[in-house]
Amino acid sequence: MSSAPSSARTPLTFADLGVASSLAGVLAERGITTPTPIQAATLADSLAGRDLLGRGRTGSGKTYAFLLPLVARLSESARPRRAGRPRALVLAPTRELVGQIDQALIPLAATAGLTTRTVFGGVGQHPQVQGLRRGVDIVLACPGRLEDLIQQGHCDLGDVEITVLDEADHMADLGFLPAVRRLLAATPKSGQRLLFSATLDKGVNVLVKQFLQQPVTHEADSAQTPVAAMDHHVLHVAREHRVPVLVDLTSAPGRTVVFTRTKHGAKALARQLNRSGVPTVELHGNLSQGARTRNMDAFHEGRASTLVATDIAARGIHVDDVTLVVHADPPAEHKAYLHRSGRTARAGAAGTVVTLMTQEQVRDVRDLTRAAGIEPTITRIDGPRHPVLVELAPGERVLVAGGLGVTAEEPERRSGGGRNRGRSGGQPRSGGGQPRSGGGQPRSGGGQSRSGGGQSRSGGNRRRRGGQGASAGSSGSSSSSSTGRSHTAASFSSGRR
Repeated sequence: MSSAPSSARTPLTFADLGVASSLAGVLAERGITTPTPIQAATLADSLAGRDLLGRGRTGSGKTYAFLLPLVARLSESARPRRAGRPRALVLAPTRELVGQIDQALIPLAATAGLTTRTVFGGVGQHPQVQGLRRGVDIVLACPGRLEDLIQQGHCDLGDVEITVLDEADHMADLGFLPAVRRLLAATPKSGQRLLFSATLDKGVNVLVKQFLQQPVTHEADSAQTPVAAMDHHVLHVAREHRVPVLVDLTSAPGRTVVFTRTKHGAKALARQLNRSGVPTVELHGNLSQGARTRNMDAFHEGRASTLVATDIAARGIHVDDVTLVVHADPPAEHKAYLHRSGRTARAGAAGTVVTLMTQEQVRDVRDLTRAAGIEPTITRIDGPRHPVLVELAPGERVLVAGGLGVTAEEPERRSGGGRNRGRSGGQPRSGGGQPRSGGGQPRSGGGQSRSGGGQSRSGGNRRRRGGQGASAGSSGSSSSSSTGRSHTAASFSSGRR
């Protein structure tokens, strides 16, 4: 395997790298005029048709690093599309990531007169089959559904000129390597293969050795760059204080992503936060594709300010202006920590990462942060009124009766002291209103609305957070205990309901 130094050339424009003016114009219309380091490092080689192995951190611009050469080279070859025989294949580990890549690809493909088709499970296959029958240039797929369609005779990879693997390390983590190997083996050996990943570990090397021909390797940043740009904090909390602390952090302005260990835990915590007044959606493997799409739309649009997710479901999702990531359950190993934390501080933006740690988790969290190469600030807190929470998530705390999905009325807000550091770049919080008055200096971002592009936030009478953290209470139980569906503070961690 040969290696080319990424720092040898740093072009100022996409034209310097050989990108066609028509494609560069599509990017310029979206405010993208300067290549990111991973794009600057890889585009010259990928446009020249070389097999390539690229490592770039989450949010570094890997998507355009492979979409630009894919579209450019298909345009050059100008082969006609044939029914059931795509000309290019992009493999990604999750449905959400496939959809996001397709959204970035559509304007580039349209400029070049190319067609695209997404293929993944969780939805009916008929539209996918029909799209393949009509003939398509580029298929973007998750491995499982694509294999199903191939076995049914609806797709043949024998005409594939370019194959892209995105998030290759995550493919390995999820056990997709056997399926990926079968799919790569079904593509012509003469085709170009581009493999992109946040890390280059043993699982990725298996694919490289078997399928890439004399690849050029580019590593655009060090393994620790993603975490070095973030503020890392560990909050040492009692188990009964975890939900009240989460309510306080997530009711501040801005978008927050909260991670749990299990699907049932994500569902339980989302319910607790909604009942406590924080508009929240969930993302995990038990949701239908329709529910996943609706939830992500609500989070993108700002109608939900908090997303509670599992590692697998959230891998690869892209949401701008996530300035706070909270590990409600510390991850099992450091790679998961890096990938979770990568939901914030994207493309050079600032971000804060908070890990909640109980007494029995002290050793595990210490080993985890050491393996991740970080030295977090550790603070022992005694509940949701601790001043460090204002520093980590500055701004007015706003609660909405019922959380997501209830008509909003005039909000009430609580003012308080805090560090002068706004969240989400000062974007407004949807459903804003008159700020709540209070003593002392106002928290930074006071009176601003939660980010959401002016969307009105659904919710009922907003209320002042009282006692030990809204209706969650000091015990961390749900405010709706009489319904028979309440959850304890431990339920989102253990998955018990």
